[in-house]
Amino acid sequence: MSRQLHAALAGRVLTRSDFRVPRYATTTLVDRSVREALSRGKHLLIRVDGGVTVHTHLRMDGSWRIRPSGGYPPRDHRIRVVLENAEWLALGYLLGVVEVFPTAREDRALGHLGPDLLGPDWDPAEAVRRLLAEPIRPIGEALMDQRSLAGIGNLYKSEVLFLRGISPWQPVGQAGDLQPVVELAQRLLDANKERIGQVTTGNTAHGEETWVYGRGGRPCRRCGSRILADGYAGRGGPAQERVTFWCPSCQPGDDRT
Repeated sequence: MSRQLHAALAGRVLTRSDFRVPRYATTTLVDRSVREALSRGKHLLIRVDGGVTVHTHLRMDGSWRIRPSGGYPPRDHRIRVVLENAEWLALGYLLGVVEVFPTAREDRALGHLGPDLLGPDWDPAEAVRRLLAEPIRPIGEALMDQRSLAGIGNLYKSEVLFLRGISPWQPVGQAGDLQPVVELAQRLLDANKERIGQVTTGNTAHGEETWVYGRGGRPCRRCGSRILADGYAGRGGPAQERVTFWCPSCQPGDDRT
């Protein structure tokens, strides 16, 4: 998403800025030029002239939508941020985080993040070191912690662990060599960075994009066993926001009691 925002906003002067969150309701960036838009893990940063950064995070439901400029932005209660220039209109829907602060303070907001899988600071050895700092933590949970490595979401967590044959419930210290795990995660994210959707199987056909993610109760593409999901046990399906998907045959090691 940062690439699309950068292409639409960078190097252009803002003709409209509208922050539809109470804390920044009176903030305006009109007549300032956007320097760049970039990602830091799952965080999006839009840097504006004058040393100002707009920081957003999509969380589970957020998105940015870009359309040609012109007319008045939609009166949609889901929109949190409106940024427009002479050519493009960027609308931030259901953003989980919206902040505006001095660019010099970015480290105070994001300094806790681990190595960014798609960033210039990507360091697989450092990511492994951070993961191993909590050896009894379930590997699935640890991979989602942005303090260890920044960028892995629920889909990639489930897919990477399936492809490496590791149960998401296996303690980090018992999950074997983690270097191939973090390197695979980086390759998958890099392969999908230009796509609107996310594909880990190599098959872009609808319903064929993933190995286990979103496939609770369906047969494993490798062994035919039923894909499980945390909370999926014939009780009406998963209800959690971040459901974990895995194949118990291809990913043994679920020692939960």
